[in-house]
Amino acid sequence: MKLILRALLKIKHSSKIILPVLLICLIVRLLPYFAPIRAADIAQNQLAMQFSDRNGLPLGTLLTRDQEHTSVVPLNQVSPQFIHAILAAEDGSFYHHGALDMKAVIRASKEAIHAKRIISGASTITMQLARMLDPVPRNFSGKLSEIWLSWRLTAGMNKDEILAAYINRLPMGGNIYGVEAAAQTYFSIPASELNLAQATLLAAIPNNPTYFNPYERWERLKQRQKYILNRMIQENYISASSTIAARTHTEKVVFQSRQRGIIAAPHFLFWLANQLSQTQTEKNSPIRTTINRPLQQFVEAQVQQVISLLATNNVHDAAALVIDNRTGEVLAYVGSPDYFNEVKLGRNDGVQALRQPGSTLKPFIYELALEKNLIRPNTILADIPAHYAIPGAKLYSPTDYTERFLGPVRVRIALANSLNVPAVRVLEKVGVETFLERLHQLGFEHLNQTPEHYGLGLTLGSGEVSLWELAHAYLTIARQGDATPLVSTFSNLPLPSRDAINRVSAYSPLAKHTIWQLITNILSDRHARATAFGVDSVLNLPFASAVKTGTSSNFRDTWTVGFTTDYTVATWVGNFNGEPMRQVSGVTGAAPLWNRIMLHLHEHQEPAGFPPPEGLVQLPICAISGLQPTPACTSVVQEYFYPEDKSNYEGENQFNLPPEYDEWLAKQQQSNFTSTNLRILSPHHGDLFLLYPAEEAKQKLEFKLVGNKSAPVEWWLNGEKLDTQSANSLFWYLRPGNWTLEARSGEMSDKVSFQVELANLKPTRRGFSISNSPVKRNRP
Repeated sequence: MKLILRALLKIKHSSKIILPVLLICLIVRLLPYFAPIRAADIAQNQLAMQFSDRNGLPLGTLLTRDQEHTSVVPLNQVSPQFIHAILAAEDGSFYHHGALDMKAVIRASKEAIHAKRIISGASTITMQLARMLDPVPRNFSGKLSEIWLSWRLTAGMNKDEILAAYINRLPMGGNIYGVEAAAQTYFSIPASELNLAQATLLAAIPNNPTYFNPYERWERLKQRQKYILNRMIQENYISASSTIAARTHTEKVVFQSRQRGIIAAPHFLFWLANQLSQTQTEKNSPIRTTINRPLQQFVEAQVQQVISLLATNNVHDAAALVIDNRTGEVLAYVGSPDYFNEVKLGRNDGVQALRQPGSTLKPFIYELALEKNLIRPNTILADIPAHYAIPGAKLYSPTDYTERFLGPVRVRIALANSLNVPAVRVLEKVGVETFLERLHQLGFEHLNQTPEHYGLGLTLGSGEVSLWELAHAYLTIARQGDATPLVSTFSNLPLPSRDAINRVSAYSPLAKHTIWQLITNILSDRHARATAFGVDSVLNLPFASAVKTGTSSNFRDTWTVGFTTDYTVATWVGNFNGEPMRQVSGVTGAAPLWNRIMLHLHEHQEPAGFPPPEGLVQLPICAISGLQPTPACTSVVQEYFYPEDKSNYEGENQFNLPPEYDEWLAKQQQSNFTSTNLRILSPHHGDLFLLYPAEEAKQKLEFKLVGNKSAPVEWWLNGEKLDTQSANSLFWYLRPGNWTLEARSGEMSDKVSFQVELANLKPTRRGFSISNSPVKRNRP
């Protein structure tokens, strides 16, 4: 406008031209202040968002961007009791006057003149609405502006439209606005279901929300309610001859605790609201989510219980995610033990937070290496010391935190026991760049640094990922390589980004379901992971399940992610402030929470078993007993082979270690045979042996001793002395049971425990049958 005026003044014409133009500009500028205001002009766009679970149960209501809790409903969805109450309280003759109530103005003026002060106001509902739309100072000019806006509202809207706009903006205490938001927050019911007692109490609040606070000023609120009931009698909304008003005034009404309008899944609701906001999706109310509220509340309770049990280990936070494998729907989403505990950083969302994943990425490097034929299912990997030169850094020497090495191990044993050195060796074969690209395909969007940044430590968790990303990736394993997005709503579904669409379409399904089936088979093999976890650990469920744990460096994060054929469950336990936990690893931190959730999910129906890897064949192999390969088999187990590898395997009758094992072998021999103490060399403590039917008379186990040269030895098995004259070695026929073997020689003795189990005739999920105790051998 200023630019127009300047231009006009520069024009060297007579005032007869300039003045009319200026007048037209002034009229154009002032025209909006004269135009009628219509309902569409004041529509409330920034509304509170209401959410329900998959079955329609309410989850909660979130505030608008400006922190006002507002829910808009049409007039016909508001209880007539409330409409009558608010009219009686604020403007009894609303439907009988215009923008101003002249009778009320004359009455108020007379009262003010007589008392020399303002006794009562004359504001109509229309004037109050004008004040809500454009707050002005409480002075003469402000009152004129309010009246003028009221006239414009009356000129553009009918009475019902004005009343609807009014009751949807009523201040109802704190940051709650509108009758619907108040009904949902205070009583967990829609405004249409308000009874007379509830309606009159809510209608009392807008007069002065602070003064009539239902939690702090109950007696004042009841007095205001009594006044409204009397006004309703005067306006003939209540019969004067009945006792309805008296009964209503004495009726007990409970205002529920106001936790910001959230019943369950607060982290999920805020995350989803942000997703909807970013996609500018139309927000119909309520938004039906995929959450199962009873399951959500169960998981929330379990998170709190597990954290309370781990408090002495300096563990304070946890998160969990439950996914339906068939649809990808999110059934439960817990971001912290208590969202509303700000002192304990409860608002932090552990599902979306970025943390180091520990060993949870290892299944994906093995899958990729198998897919690219860089390793085979029967490949022997070296779990021995290894050193890598890193430019500009110290020599990288991966190791498990016990700094022990198992020597030659199969792929199954390396992955199931989460051995670090074999995983790094496999990554070296695949290449960090190739592996990083695969992780991006799997949905790990936050691994956005260069391959050089992560290095070979990528497979051990050197990057940062979210629990959401991990759950999504493991869902791909559960679906045998068929990737699908995670789904959070049934309506108003946020559309995935173009990159996400391209990623899923390019990667789903993978060509080789067999490899994903093999990875699942390994992760579900309790015998294969027995070296690190024992046979009967918290990871073992009474039904088929695949699982992987992870612990980040310095024990700051513990993870457990696993699945059945029906559900994928991901859990994280740690501290939001980054403090390390004490004596807590993946199996002792996040695994108990995972175990509880899985058992609950399958409480009434067990899941189906996992299908065996298609196109692979099972062959019996001679297990490696102890740390070194021995000529005689002490146990026979089954392993999967590609058909083309079968002939090569059957032709082998010797197992010779290559030269790279020489240094490791020398250390084992030195450790085993230079001790002057008595020690049982075979079996190892915690070993498990499988006894196949019809093989009882053939399978023997050698009891072998080291450290004793000539002194007599007594062998005791489960407290009974064995009748033998053997000294340092004897053979015993395998029998099912739990056994404790003790060797005694003078004042020296040693004791180990081991198990013998009957094997299936056609074992389908048996792997490594020799297991050590469930002492933590690495950071699984």
